[in-house]
Amino acid sequence: MPGAILKNEPDKLMACLTETFPMSLLSKINNATDVQNLPPQQLSQLATDVRNAIITTVSKNGGHLASNLGTVELTIALLRIFSPPQDRIVWDVGHQAYTWKLLTGRREQFSTLRTQGGLSGFIKPDESPCDASISGHAGTALSTALGMTTGLARKGQPGHVLAIIGDASMTNGISLEALNNLEDVEAKVIVILNDNEMSISQNVGALSRRLGQMLTSVRYNRIKAAAEAAGHRMHMTGLRGVYHKLEQAIKSIWLKNAFFEEFGLRYIGPIDGHDFNALENALLSARADKRSVLVHVATQKGRGYQPAEQTPSAWHGVSSFVCETGEQLKGGAKGYSHACGETLLSLAESNPSLMAISAAMCSGTGLETFAKKYPKRFFDVGICEAHAVVFAAGLASTGYRPVFAVYSSFLQRAVDCVMHDVCIQKLPVLFCLDRAGVVGSDGPTHHGIYDIPMLRCLPNLVMMQPADNQELDAMLRFALTLDGPAAIRYPREPGPETRMRECADAEIEIGKACVLSNPPDATIWIWALGDMLPLARELAGLIGLKGIKVGIVNARFIKPLDLALLKQQATTATCFITLENGSAAGGFGSAVVETLAANNITTPVHIIGWPDRFMGQGTIDQLREEAGLTAERIVQHIF
Repeated sequence: MPGAILKNEPDKLMACLTETFPMSLLSKINNATDVQNLPPQQLSQLATDVRNAIITTVSKNGGHLASNLGTVELTIALLRIFSPPQDRIVWDVGHQAYTWKLLTGRREQFSTLRTQGGLSGFIKPDESPCDASISGHAGTALSTALGMTTGLARKGQPGHVLAIIGDASMTNGISLEALNNLEDVEAKVIVILNDNEMSISQNVGALSRRLGQMLTSVRYNRIKAAAEAAGHRMHMTGLRGVYHKLEQAIKSIWLKNAFFEEFGLRYIGPIDGHDFNALENALLSARADKRSVLVHVATQKGRGYQPAEQTPSAWHGVSSFVCETGEQLKGGAKGYSHACGETLLSLAESNPSLMAISAAMCSGTGLETFAKKYPKRFFDVGICEAHAVVFAAGLASTGYRPVFAVYSSFLQRAVDCVMHDVCIQKLPVLFCLDRAGVVGSDGPTHHGIYDIPMLRCLPNLVMMQPADNQELDAMLRFALTLDGPAAIRYPREPGPETRMRECADAEIEIGKACVLSNPPDATIWIWALGDMLPLARELAGLIGLKGIKVGIVNARFIKPLDLALLKQQATTATCFITLENGSAAGGFGSAVVETLAANNITTPVHIIGWPDRFMGQGTIDQLREEAGLTAERIVQHIF
């Protein structure tokens, strides 16, 4: 962060506290009114208490740390100037709103953060009337706020509407569409641009550079400071209107980089996001103005916790850790993301046409090493998934082999582009769908269980799922030989380190499954996808105790299916069982049913997958137990 924006402060205490947070100030805060009643000299102590509570809880439960530590003072200032729920605060991506939860009536439940039945790691209106709108994915806050402010104005209801947007979220297509529409909305909205120069990885693009110019421009900040000093005096003497005209004239002549004014937003900033006095003055000015306002706030990711300050991207989303030392407690097994990155790196050496694309998730998708070794062949497009897909289509149309590595739940935002720009043209784009299946504590906005229903209906698309890291390697190599689009989905959890013996020598062939267990006279066949194969083995063992012979198939392909094998097994099978870490509605099991029906095969199919409801948060085992996805429960269901 620029030295002119953030004050130099000593290293903060990295103390671990008890789960009840018995701090002198935080223990007395139950709502916005309590925050408003605090004298200004106690705000720094409250900020320290809040940071300690966040660090302590995340060290135990995991969660989003760096982004939340950066918005502590901003959140406190918001609650001193505005009064939710009458004033509606819309957070764009709730992973910066832990302070908001602590100070709006959920302090006593905060230790349950991201646990089954506990507080969500994101904004959730079901939890509190202070949570104006759900916010799990970036880019929706401004559109939501415009809709809310228009609705409230039409009904004549009181209250301000604010959108808290990260600088990376502002580049998202939905945000830009809302910005374009802002002048056509008559009602007022206040936009807080939280500029920490990062999304998860370092920000990219023209808007990020422009914001950086605003933060560091000596000329800009001198003129702004003089204008604000004059404005404060005019406010005190009742000449607010005169000041606004003077401010606009100064900006139009000298401040060419204050381009938000061109969209109909009065621009205030940049403001030190850790200076309570500056924050409150800016928010008071925004509240008093009759026009829509953008307040540009500069914050520091990881503020108050030295490890997170030094490497904020590594401390964006973390598992449990030792808060005194910063040692993160991670498992030792290599994850699918890392395995994918390693294979792509290997393939790039011999294939100069291979390009890798990320949507602000370079580290999360295992592409960091690729990006460092081949910077000219790696593209981080920011939080712009739709653009990433169409960009990949453009690359593919010129003879390159683009690979878009993206979280399953994030590709949902670009399914139309997959259909329109990739599949119709049969372009060889490879989609690596990370975090496919339930993802545990991140909850319903991030579970990647809908990719199969959304993608398998698209013509020309080949879809696969590996059973282990080695099979992922083989599928990546195979997919890059196809003359059309392909998608490979894999879960968040690490894959087996050693390849399954039964499939070790079975090459990847289009639409060919691999039989793992083939007992003579098997009457039940379990077809499972990738990470569900261990459950398939357990299930087969329980059914076998009843004297029934069960065969197991590693499906490998979701589309196309191995029709020949299905037909062969159907001649003796009493039923099929399908297992998938995805939605049962419209998923892999449905594909099996449709395929059998299209070939006049009437063998019953038991589809086992996630039920037709949004799954909550919890560990993978807890969620499987809740949904009945355990061997014992499946046996009860079948028999």
